[in-house]
Amino acid sequence: MQIRPIKTKADHRAALKDIERLMAAAPGTADGDRLEVLTTLVEHYEWQHERIEPPTPVAALLYHMESRGLTRRDLEPYLGSRARVAEVLNRRRPLTIDMIRKLHAGLGISADVLIRPYTVKGSAA
Repeated sequence: MQIRPIKTKADHRAALKDIERLMAAAPGTADGDRLEVLTTLVEHYEWQHERIEPPTPVAALLYHMESRGLTRRDLEPYLGSRARVAEVLNRRRPLTIDMIRKLHAGLGISADVLIRPYTVKGSAA
């Protein structure tokens, strides 16, 4: 079977099946080389056709809380009072630069994600 560019969803599905079949291939073998080339082709196709946008700052914050078992109260050192935490999580108040710095330093959330623009109820932040 020849390797060819991935141009359609059907090509993509077929390449994914081949990749799954080749996952145990040893590097440097014919199957290992095929796996490497197919993986590169799939990554390129997905980058062009199925790009996933980074989350909004609030979505990233909510995910971080859920994945680490944090409560709203745990965010108070980074965002301020309980009311301020509620305003941010309910998209009524945008994150400030100071909040972003604290969240990045204290919780390790990517500053690149936290500085992305997002809609705050009533305006665009």
